[in-house]
Formats: sequence, structure tokens, C-alpha cells
Amino acid sequence: MEELVVESVRYSAPCVDCGAQLECWGVHGLIGGSLRWDVESVCSACGQATADCGQDLPARLRDRLLADHGPATLRLPNPPVERVTVMRVLRAELSLGLTEAKAVAGQVLAGAYSGTLPEVEALARKLREAGVEAVAARP
Repeated sequence: MEELVVESVRYSAPCVDCGAQLECWGVHGLIGGSLRWDVESVCSACGQATADCGQDLPARLRDRLLADHGPATLRLPNPPVERVTVMRVLRAELSLGLTEAKAVAGQVLAGAYSGTLPEVEALARKLREAGVEAVAARP
């Protein structure tokens, strides 16, 4: 089993019950080969507590993670790489059309593709499975 890759962020948000500030914790991880997220919150004023989770990372949580940790970049340390292999993995993993996959492959090959660390590591693992040496790294 491969290593877990997890990022978390702590933030405040207004309580839907009383309007006080909630204390929230958001987590995004690559666990057992799947991307997952969860958010838990507790209001110290009224005691309201929530927990939510899923696979498709909500944009607000993604933005908070990127602001707190910075983006991770997908690097291919041993070019040249078969562009077709990269595009095949991108199309399968990111549900891209051919034109989109070509554009994203250009970003990957230029070292400009980035995202949360779990997102980028998930893609790096799929590329390695396809025979492409790939690493998720922070600049």
C-alpha cells in the first residue's frame, strides 16, 4: 500500500444557527488510491457541529488548501517523455477531451501543472503506473 498524502487547513466561518464564528477543519487526502476530503466544524457559542465528506473536492476547500500550503507541481524528471502516454493518463484521470488533454500535457511537460499535493500525487502515481517517471513537489 502506498503512503497516505494528506493536507489540512483550519479556518473560521459563520455558524448557520447563531451567526457566531465556527471553528472548521478541512482535510484533503490521497487514501488507498482515492482522493477524499472532509470538513468538520464546531460552534463554541451554540454547540452546533457538522461533518461533511466526499470525493470531488469543493472549490472553497481547494482554494483554502492552496492558499495555506501553496500549490504542488507535477514534475517529470527524465525528459523526453512520450507525450501520447501523458495525454492518455490525463484523459483517463481528469476526464479531458483530446484538445484539453493536449493543452494540459503541455503544462505537465513544461513543469507548469499544479494543484493540491494530494491531487498532483494522485496524477503522478497514475503516470508512474504508465511508465512515466513523475513526482509531486512543492517549488
